[in-house]
Amino acid sequence: MMHLIRFRRFATAAATLALLLSALLLVSNAQQGRPAVAIDDDDIGGVVTGASGPEAGVWVIAETRDLQVRYIKSVVTDDQGRFVVPDLPKANYTVWARGYGLIDSPKMTTAPGRLVNLSATRAPTPAAAAHYYPAIYWYSMLKIPAADEFGGKNPSLPAALTQPQWLDSMRSNGCIGCHQIGQQSTRTIPASLGTFASTEQAWIRRVQSGQAGQQMSGQMAALGSVAFKNFADWTDRIAKGELPHATPQRPQGAERNIVVTLRDWMNEKQYLHDLIASDRRNPTVNAYGPLYGAPEYSSDEMPILDPVKNTWTSFRLPVRDPQMPLNLGPGHAAALDPMAPSPYWGAERIWETRANNHNSMLDKTGRVWLAASVRGAETPAFCRAGSDHPSAKLFPMERSVRHIAVFDPKTKKYSFVDTCFSTHHPQFGYDANDTLWTSGGGPVVGWVNTKMFDATGDAAKSQGWTAMILDTNGNGKRDAYVEPNQPMDPTKDKRVVAGFYAVMPSPVDGSVWGSFRSNPGAVVRIAPGANPPETTLTEVYNVPLPGFGPRGADIDSKGVVWVSLASGHMGSFDRRKCKGPLNGPKATGDHCPEGWSFYKYPGPGFQGIGDNSAESSYYSWVDQHNTFGLGNDVPMSTGNLNDGLIAYKDGRMIVLRVPYPLGFYAKGFDGRIDDPKAGWKGRGLWAANGDRTPWLIEGGKGTRPFAAHFQLRPDPLAK
Repeated sequence: MMHLIRFRRFATAAATLALLLSALLLVSNAQQGRPAVAIDDDDIGGVVTGASGPEAGVWVIAETRDLQVRYIKSVVTDDQGRFVVPDLPKANYTVWARGYGLIDSPKMTTAPGRLVNLSATRAPTPAAAAHYYPAIYWYSMLKIPAADEFGGKNPSLPAALTQPQWLDSMRSNGCIGCHQIGQQSTRTIPASLGTFASTEQAWIRRVQSGQAGQQMSGQMAALGSVAFKNFADWTDRIAKGELPHATPQRPQGAERNIVVTLRDWMNEKQYLHDLIASDRRNPTVNAYGPLYGAPEYSSDEMPILDPVKNTWTSFRLPVRDPQMPLNLGPGHAAALDPMAPSPYWGAERIWETRANNHNSMLDKTGRVWLAASVRGAETPAFCRAGSDHPSAKLFPMERSVRHIAVFDPKTKKYSFVDTCFSTHHPQFGYDANDTLWTSGGGPVVGWVNTKMFDATGDAAKSQGWTAMILDTNGNGKRDAYVEPNQPMDPTKDKRVVAGFYAVMPSPVDGSVWGSFRSNPGAVVRIAPGANPPETTLTEVYNVPLPGFGPRGADIDSKGVVWVSLASGHMGSFDRRKCKGPLNGPKATGDHCPEGWSFYKYPGPGFQGIGDNSAESSYYSWVDQHNTFGLGNDVPMSTGNLNDGLIAYKDGRMIVLRVPYPLGFYAKGFDGRIDDPKAGWKGRGLWAANGDRTPWLIEGGKGTRPFAAHFQLRPDPLAK
């Protein structure tokens, strides 16, 4: 008992001393003409000052490795150079300032409850300043073939490609679909790659590296030899000292109110594709609860992060047949073994999976529904011709490579939902059956009635799928149809293949939308009708110029679709604006350009191709429930070359940037409200650093994936 009393006295004395030191520093700041900063005992605050006075709009970064996770929190200074890094776990922190026009300030060691003033260091050269620019500033230096070189005029380019198609493959739907390009690791050639006669030869060898070598080298080869030449020219010019043709602006307005918290998890070799935090329809589900990662091709270990305790564990995803082939090799986006040794991991096989969990969704009870394989590719008999399954009668399926599974965190029960259709992204609808809609089905769109599955456990009875049928005869119902390769028949409908990449159940009318990855690409609407699939009809809306190349997309509460485009735009499509008929012989894709609007992403563009942004956004998401704090229905995108996320609000793009480590790249994100009564502290966005090569981020080999929490304060000093 006496020891406990002494400990309490000691703790009280320590707390009093900390408050006294903070008060003395406040007085010292005031005496030296610095503006005062108020903090609590779990904050770090102070002022960043440069040679010309306070430094506004620079980041202050606090990092600790004292916890099980590496923990990093970043804030932005106000117009007087003041900062508050709020709500820090008890630990020792390294704190420093980073900003455009500067190099990193000297790092200081401190702890929560203390004030610390930082001295900003002006960059001695433009090259030193450019080291901290986001990847887009460097990638926009890449030379793009002129439009008049296409169509067979340049023998180094495939004759069948157009400039938009070439750009599409260089951006969101190609090279930047897996990892960020433009950060230091990719704008330089690693010495460990070897010695080559030319930089072009180095690039040819580089894209053969690792288990994605076949995919990378194939994509580059399909763009013609000019792709290798231009990448070689790009890195050569940078090596000789050429710098970006634009400079970034320091955070302004709401960007100064953003707090970014990073926690690392998983491991240094295996990447995360995505994470999930809550139920998209009700973001208060799983409040303060764990986050679930999706490791895709990298692993069968699903990491689970506890953001309250700052710890993580994992759950090994099973499959029904442990002897099934690995989901690697031909037909997949990763091979069993490296095509050529990696300059980082040699010939080691670092990715190995059967479950191949692409991403997940939480339901209203907090269970995790995964787009994950449960068996090999061959479908069971109920999926095939001769089955009495309603969907199989209309469109039998013989192969599906990824299915559905459900994990209950409370019981650790993992259930298989064997689907006849392949899956990629799942999304819950707004109906009484809690229908889980999926993308990735290729010629079909599939769904699972989760209420029925919970009641019966019968996967066959609980699922359905539909082919995509346009009502081209205009009679308002689904009839006999012609195939995609057959000419139109005025008496029949038309089947199309416009496979969903994103999937978006509408909260307005029960329709389900998807994005179709192609060039120019499209958004696609299916109306299930009273008796799907027999009554299900499809509408296709092609992307008009200047837009092209859709990838990820989402829908707002009014039914407007928002989509990431490889043209460097966030696009929106509003079906209510369509002037002509939405069915009939002319309603085949190009019948509603007036429904489209385009908003250019921030950041510089490639030179010589007009006004553009080089941003190559992977996915878009709409904040239907104001989980972040900018308001309801704010559309957002991953800023894959802008090191963060991008929100579109009141005609302005707002960048939610991760300043450290440089190279943050998300493939999706989620919102969660932990406490609706807690103001900004109870709200936020969650995203995983989804780069397939986490060792290319600042810090290099040994860096693990991060889970990022983005929050929006009312002002830069809120605590």
